[in-house]
Amino acid sequence: MAVSSQNPIHFVEDALFCAGPLALSYSTRIRNGSSGNTSFLSSKIFLRPSTAFFTHNDGTEVKLLNATGDLPVSRPSPPVPVTIWVPELYPQTPPVVYVNVECVMHPIYDHHPFVDPSGATVSSYLQNWQFSKCNLSDLVRSLIKLFSHNHPFQYSGPSSSTHPSMVPKMEAMDRVACMIHYDMAAIRAKNGEEIERLSALQSKLKKRAEIVEYMMLELREEKKELKGRTKALYDESDRVLNWLKVHSAGFPIDDAFGARNRKSEMIRECLAGDLAAEDLMYALEKGVEEGVVSFEAYMKQVRVCAREQFLHRAKLVKIGRGGLF
Repeated sequence: MAVSSQNPIHFVEDALFCAGPLALSYSTRIRNGSSGNTSFLSSKIFLRPSTAFFTHNDGTEVKLLNATGDLPVSRPSPPVPVTIWVPELYPQTPPVVYVNVECVMHPIYDHHPFVDPSGATVSSYLQNWQFSKCNLSDLVRSLIKLFSHNHPFQYSGPSSSTHPSMVPKMEAMDRVACMIHYDMAAIRAKNGEEIERLSALQSKLKKRAEIVEYMMLELREEKKELKGRTKALYDESDRVLNWLKVHSAGFPIDDAFGARNRKSEMIRECLAGDLAAEDLMYALEKGVEEGVVSFEAYMKQVRVCAREQFLHRAKLVKIGRGGLF
């Protein structure tokens, strides 16, 4: 890097028209149009011109002119050291601005809207650069205003603010971009939390889906087994029906439930009488609830049914003891 202590404007003019190995990577047009682009060097802002090699993103190196110095912002805030590079196609393309992060003790704010961790700086003035209307002097002034209300370094101190109606258009655009940036950062953080919550919920739902799938598999197996059992029961039913068709011709159905002896017949009759009395009392109770049977008639019939039911059950006890045989 070549730095001179001579007059900054003379240094720039000599560097632009230098030939040989020390020549800069500029065309004749920028050399001829250099007048009017060096006025910022003679202002109260002390920027030192120098020449150095600049590495593009594709890795190519060119020797360019740059200006380095501290930009004064609001009084309580520390100055911002910057380097402004003049590219080969200037003034058709805007300058390249870097905040010199290695020159200060304060780190750059995380997710700063205009300065990335390497120090590369963007602003509305650079993004809307028009070579016929824009120049380096106005760029420096826009950077001072930009860093005044949005300082790039993390330090403890108040920030200056001006009413939006009192600022120029470019500065207002920077402020709007700053607010949008921080709003987007807050939205991204909120969305990140929401994504984490939904991811955890998705994981739970996947586990539940696995459980449901396992249960469905078991149910399908059980359904298949039940279908097999149903088919077997249908087949058995068909065999029984076929047997009945063949063997029930001329066979009285009542004889199938006949008693083997006198004792069995008496037990059957007692059980039938007991159940008949129970059914009759239940029917009488329903009749009272529905208003069909009066309460007096209900009580009279229940006494009769209860007596008969008692006699049937007492007879069963005697039969069981062998008292009747």
